Amino acid sequence: MKRAAKAVVLLALLTSSACKSGKPLPLIGRDIPARSPERIIERIVNNSERMKVPYYSAKATIDLRLPTGNRNFKALIRSVTDSAAWISVIPALGIEAARLVITEDSVKLLNRIDDQYFLGDTTATLEKFKIQPDLDLLQDALLGLPIGLEPNEKYRSDRENGQYVLTSKEKRRFVRAAEDISPSDTLARDRDMGERRLERTLRKAEEVEAVVFRYWLEPDSMLVTRVQIADLVRDQVAEIDYLERGGSDQYHMPTKVSITLTEPGRQATAVLELSRIVLEGPLQMNFSIPEKFVPMP
Repeated sequence: MKRAAKAVVLLALLTSSACKSGKPLPLIGRDIPARSPERIIERIVNNSERMKVPYYSAKATIDLRLPTGNRNFKALIRSVTDSAAWISVIPALGIEAARLVITEDSVKLLNRIDDQYFLGDTTATLEKFKIQPDLDLLQDALLGLPIGLEPNEKYRSDRENGQYVLTSKEKRRFVRAAEDISPSDTLARDRDMGERRLERTLRKAEEVEAVVFRYWLEPDSMLVTRVQIADLVRDQVAEIDYLERGGSDQYHMPTKVSITLTEPGRQATAVLELSRIVLEGPLQMNFSIPEKFVPMP
């Protein structure tokens, strides 16, 4: 499955489940020196290796904004790197409404409101919910890592509003189209790309992976502040903004994250505020199906 398709699923995962400490990431307007893509990627990889902790747990407050209305709820999140993620959804009354466990190749879901459950591999999950969870991408988002970055692939580096920007080196016409669809200060909200130009681009893109990844980085720490994935064939854009991070004692983990998915006629946003982040283990990920529960239809 393409990296973009995996990344887009983050919104569905976190809004079906899903900290408030730390300081807002600074808005930078100063000039910064040019840096080669190789130099930037080297710093990113060093940060990622340091931040790739084995255990992660947190409490989350989620503000979900959908075309059908807004919702607010809380969740408990536990994650063991390269093993599993466990999410317990708790609405306003404080009683668990749902529980989700994601592994590399399976999904388990309890719907306590309707006394139903789902057990399946990633293929069955895709058929059932039209999404295919990806554990690595979910865990990278929680840790504030550059989702989908492939260090051995080719990127170009730019400077924009006092930050470095890495862009995947797809064919130039696709990069231009992605920038037109999603300019730096908006997320595909006011598309000004002409219909005929878009149609020509997409016709040429049908036989290639017309996916453009963009990463914004704070120039001193080289921590990622934003990740944007534009899938030009499917006309989808996913954006993850790391709005706030904790201090060095928490490895600069995100404490406030905004995830937005835009596609034709629909936009959904989830804002997560993460608190009580603990980076120690082991962690329990209990999951048992009550006898009265039935499979989801």
